[in-house]
Amino acid sequence: MAATTSPKVVFEHEGVFIHSSQAESEDQDLISGFLQIIDKNGETLVEYKPLEDADPLNMLCACKDSSSVVEWTQSSEDNPHRPVDHQVSYETEWDMINAVSFKRKAHTHGEGGSNHINDRTKWAFSFNVYDLRSITVKSEGWSYLIFRLKDCTALPTIHFHQGGSTAFLDSLRKSVQISESPDDENILIVSTYSKAFSQSFENLLDDTHYGFVQKFKKDPYTTTLGGFSKVTNYIFDAFRGPELECHQRPEEEVADLLGELIPGLEINQQEEPGFEVITRLDLGPRPMVQRNEPVTMEEWTKYQDSEGRINNIPHLKNLIFKGGLCHAVRKEAWKFLLGYFPWNSTHEERKLLQKRKTDEYFRMKLQWKSISEEQERRNSRLRDYRSLIEKDVNRTDRNNKFYEGLDNPGLILLHDILMTYCMYDFDLGYVQGMSDLLSPILFVMENEVDAFWCFIFFMDEMHENFEEQMQGMKTQLIQLSTLLRLLDLAFWNYLEAQDSGYLYFCFRWLLIRFKRELHFQDVLRLWEVMWTGLPCQNFHLLVCCAILDSEKQKIMDRKYGFNEILKHINELSMKLDIEEILCKSESICIQIKNCKDLPHSVSEILGLSTVPETSGPLETSEYGILESPQTSPRSTHRQDQVIFNGHSHLKETTHNGSKEAFNS
Repeated sequence: MAATTSPKVVFEHEGVFIHSSQAESEDQDLISGFLQIIDKNGETLVEYKPLEDADPLNMLCACKDSSSVVEWTQSSEDNPHRPVDHQVSYETEWDMINAVSFKRKAHTHGEGGSNHINDRTKWAFSFNVYDLRSITVKSEGWSYLIFRLKDCTALPTIHFHQGGSTAFLDSLRKSVQISESPDDENILIVSTYSKAFSQSFENLLDDTHYGFVQKFKKDPYTTTLGGFSKVTNYIFDAFRGPELECHQRPEEEVADLLGELIPGLEINQQEEPGFEVITRLDLGPRPMVQRNEPVTMEEWTKYQDSEGRINNIPHLKNLIFKGGLCHAVRKEAWKFLLGYFPWNSTHEERKLLQKRKTDEYFRMKLQWKSISEEQERRNSRLRDYRSLIEKDVNRTDRNNKFYEGLDNPGLILLHDILMTYCMYDFDLGYVQGMSDLLSPILFVMENEVDAFWCFIFFMDEMHENFEEQMQGMKTQLIQLSTLLRLLDLAFWNYLEAQDSGYLYFCFRWLLIRFKRELHFQDVLRLWEVMWTGLPCQNFHLLVCCAILDSEKQKIMDRKYGFNEILKHINELSMKLDIEEILCKSESICIQIKNCKDLPHSVSEILGLSTVPETSGPLETSEYGILESPQTSPRSTHRQDQVIFNGHSHLKETTHNGSKEAFNS
């Protein structure tokens, strides 16, 4: 059995009451107790205990598939984990306390609670937040809440005579999405999918030992919480249970279920008017391409004029795309590729920019550095961000000399930059996976301020991957499926037949741009190539296609099913040849561009038919991509150059639209 972690109390409030009778009478008893939100083994539980009932004995727990309440009792020592009444669905497992199992509460006609020795004990309850459907919030001089579970069970009303209901709901929002019902402003609707998906980040990014095929068969629910497979299996299990191994649900039903799991994901099951159907096309031969040597410092310098402006930007980007950069060039070149430095800024302009950005950075850093412990105790979100960052920093690239060893200054910088990012974007804050995006940038920059601002520009591109709604991930998975269907319809149909057509095994690739799939130096090469914006938009999707293209024959010849495909893809980590992948990705791009009857949806994904609206001069790269030398096409936090009376000025447009300017 896997080791269990100690429960963490996320929220606790005493002086919460249950009224023993709904009708007011002199005999009414006020049951005083305390309410907790507890994080236990990756699950979030809400518990209420009367003050006299500190033990877990007889705690009432509502189960997902039950129309009743089950009673927690201590099990015998010889078999502590065997449930007296086995639940049909693994999703109902609670595993709250190792020495506790459950049995269904006996109901009698009229006197359901007569068997309790202590009458107050029956008011204790506990439930998993994923079983919560809605919360009714009302007030009669004080606030009171009514929890309604997905099985329609209504738990005892809890009254906050001494306040605390708002703090409780704020804390609960960290685990679930809560929105007001459109029909009744007093009812809050609870949605748990995004939390479940975001919880997968930690396991997705950490699990390096994947014996999950056996674990999945033995205990699917625990397995979905324990590694990369959680992301895929979480969705997969929603529309295929273990007893339906050979039976596939109708496409309409799968689409409806998937739509519930990922709000906003639209799937067409039929050829509706106006819906472009991608059929088998003759893409023509796939050309052979070669990679070049990395751009050296001497070559890089040749593209700068006497004042430091970069000339012939499309040609320089093409050189970087074809060969990457020597490591000595990266510290400067990455600032341009990411958009931190405007391409045609001068040395002096960049010095002024860095000075101003340094001041701005340390003002934000001071915000969290100056928060006292007492203040932080009242700021649960900041506490959570700090806790998560500290945990992630201590396990990020520790085999890299830049981060290895105790009290490593690289780890301190990694921590401080991520904490400062929380001040920069407090709404998003820190989400697991961000440390993976920052680590290579800090490694290259070797400077706290420059690394922070380069990370900011990278996060402008990656932001949607980490948002609660995960719109970026949804879009990319749909686009990847579209491209793969065009490139190899037979392989796509095979994956579809194995319930793998939604390509969720590529989730980690997209989430952190192959950071955990490649060796560290190969990650640097891939990222700088992708940052050129060549040879098309969304080149990283073609990288995915190239990897799958190399593995498709093995997958199909060996007749891999859902779990085998997932396992095989995971085991590719650290075994990929980056130069071979880049060659094949570029070759696929050229092949697609040479297709005469390219579907419009594919052209949109790769940006092959998009001409940006701009009043400035456009230059065309070798790949036919129109681009402006003044701006970085990816960044929403950008710096542009404008001309006033023959003199160049830099202006910075930030997320809130404010602008500042200074003279060269």
